[in-house]
Amino acid sequence: MSERKVLNKYYPPDFDPSKIPKLKLPKDRQYVVRLMAPFNMRCKTCGEYIYKGKKFNARKETVQNEAYLGLPIFRFYIKCTRCLAEITFKTDPENTDYTMEHGATRNFQAEKLLEEEEKRVQKEREDEELNNPMKVLENRTKDSKLEMEVLENLQELKDLNQRQAHVDFEAMLRQHRLSEEERQKQEQEEDERETAALVEEARKRRLLEDSDSEEDTPAPAPPRLALQPKPTAILDEAPKAKRKAESWERSVGTLGSRPQLSGLVVVKKADLSRSTQQGQVSPTTQGPARSGKAADSAAWTPGASSLSQLGAYSDSEDSSGSN
Repeated sequence: MSERKVLNKYYPPDFDPSKIPKLKLPKDRQYVVRLMAPFNMRCKTCGEYIYKGKKFNARKETVQNEAYLGLPIFRFYIKCTRCLAEITFKTDPENTDYTMEHGATRNFQAEKLLEEEEKRVQKEREDEELNNPMKVLENRTKDSKLEMEVLENLQELKDLNQRQAHVDFEAMLRQHRLSEEERQKQEQEEDERETAALVEEARKRRLLEDSDSEEDTPAPAPPRLALQPKPTAILDEAPKAKRKAESWERSVGTLGSRPQLSGLVVVKKADLSRSTQQGQVSPTTQGPARSGKAADSAAWTPGASSLSQLGAYSDSEDSSGSN
């Protein structure tokens, strides 16, 4: 366990590294590497877009008979994600970029070529100015002349537009301001009219409700003063009792006026004493009819209340017989 991390290995005294056989590997052998697409491309077979950064399991090989300043150039083989067509591209160490070789077209290739051309022209100009001072003066004169021509063309275009347009910006702004004020004033007038209409409608509704309530409910009577009791009010009690008896007679009627009720009552024996004549009957009462007449004649007295006469009658014969 103590020699688990030891890096030095034991070599015997008779070890000869030249005797180790070397593998015969081809120079154009391929390795499987994991890489990402270096630029946006489009497959020529199916038209599938492959964006920059898409990961692939690619095969890598060294290009034979091609090098840049002793640096080898590598070729990569990938497959389209849709149709599995083979796409190849190489490294470009001169421009620190990649070059499309087969199976697809590189997007934005025209932009890249334009940038490369501008860089090439700028580099050539710098080389010329470095070795020839007169070339520097010529280039500066040419640049100033080109700038003046551009400014003149721009001014001509502005003048042409002004002659053709004939637009008075001040008048346009003034008209816009006036139209805005008119619009605001119109909106304010419309709001005032709507408010007045709503107020008028509410007032009419209130008037209608007030008129309906006056028709439905009568006007309240004025309050009356409480009457003071009179000292002679006790003398009016007898006429009140008489009026009560008359109202009773109008509603119920007298017992003597209804013959069907006269035979149902008998006269109490108020004249005889209870101790001597409890079981005897008066000779004047013979039969139910005479007793009823006698009861009517004895019970009814003019001017007396019918309620005061109810105590003079006993129960009916049926009720007395049942007892």
